[in-house]
Amino acid sequence: MHLEHTPRSPLERVAVHNDPMGHPVPDRFIDSLLVDAIHDGSVLPEEFRFTAEGEPIFKDETYPTDFVNERDWGAELVASHLSAALGIGHYYRVTTARSLMDFGRFPGITPPGADHLHRYAINYPFSRKLSHQQKHKLLTTHYDRISSDLERALKGKRIKIAVHTYDKRNPTQFERPAVSLLTRPFDFQHLTANPFSYFDPCFPSKVIEYTADRLLRTRIAQTLEEASVHTADNFPYSLPDGSVEVRAQVWYFFQHVRACYTASLPPRPISLAQEKCPREMVWEMLLDTNLRSTESQALRGYIHMFRTPPESQRQLFQAAREEYELIRRFITKEYEFLVNEYRESSRRPSTLLIEVRKDLVWNFSNGYPVGPRTDNARFIARKLALAISQYLKEDRPSKDRSSINRSFL
Repeated sequence: MHLEHTPRSPLERVAVHNDPMGHPVPDRFIDSLLVDAIHDGSVLPEEFRFTAEGEPIFKDETYPTDFVNERDWGAELVASHLSAALGIGHYYRVTTARSLMDFGRFPGITPPGADHLHRYAINYPFSRKLSHQQKHKLLTTHYDRISSDLERALKGKRIKIAVHTYDKRNPTQFERPAVSLLTRPFDFQHLTANPFSYFDPCFPSKVIEYTADRLLRTRIAQTLEEASVHTADNFPYSLPDGSVEVRAQVWYFFQHVRACYTASLPPRPISLAQEKCPREMVWEMLLDTNLRSTESQALRGYIHMFRTPPESQRQLFQAAREEYELIRRFITKEYEFLVNEYRESSRRPSTLLIEVRKDLVWNFSNGYPVGPRTDNARFIARKLALAISQYLKEDRPSKDRSSINRSFL
């Protein structure tokens, strides 16, 4: 429960035993689900505890205030019981303390006083007190490693459930609902033609008006409400652009486009005079949804901001721009299939974030954590598993048979 300093892998795969009172998914879906908890970590590695001058960043070693406030107490507890109730055998957890680094945000530094929706990965006060070298190492050894490991885990998954917990009350003291289901990106609320400025302009924003099948969201909400668990929809906030759920949807879409585009054209020969294939450079740029590649950032600037490429790579960048235009035109030409049908298809992966109120799954005394409320966590997890299993057994097959999805069958 307390803040740890022993080094651990920043992302761990945790095995669980099946819950005999759970609601296991059909066998054919066991490998199609992923459950994770990214904000319940407790590890602050020794190398990031101090400034470059040797000053400790947290004075209180056991329960620093920022650590207590930032951690999603009980999220891993619910994730563990949910995985057991679904019968999928494991879940993933980020061990790095959120007060140090938040994988649910774009890489960068958070200024003091930033609100929930306008943060970056390195949280304050570490964003101010760590040196440039420490920040670079933090992102390289934690953010990038979590990203690469989670990307491998996401391949082939149809449903990703992220379990989070939030405070009982808003800053205005309004009491929050027991559970909130987050599926709508925050910037989509702006209702602009291209609200996702972080991603490539050829990404059609309508693809992720919602990040999860609305039937799945509705089934979960109905099941929880029937169990007297008050459930809200995208309240009191929506998904920030840097959330894993939004980034994953953009990544999934461009993977879908890449597969269709590659199948539609014969492979192009790669010039021996070039160290990189221009087409692969473009796909790397489009799939760089974590915004961590320097080369992809340079190519974005060249294509969209008309910046000057490195002199030694001028021809390569020009060839990459031509490849980008071919892919962009392909998306426009095949818009009905690549966007409209994909958007509504049950084969499009769903990424859903579930917020559970902290006080329902963890005991607190004067604001400090005391211990888990296991029975409550297990009860909520079993209801979530019931809804997900019903969706896979009943709702999803019905959607597959609907006229809008026949072209995918």
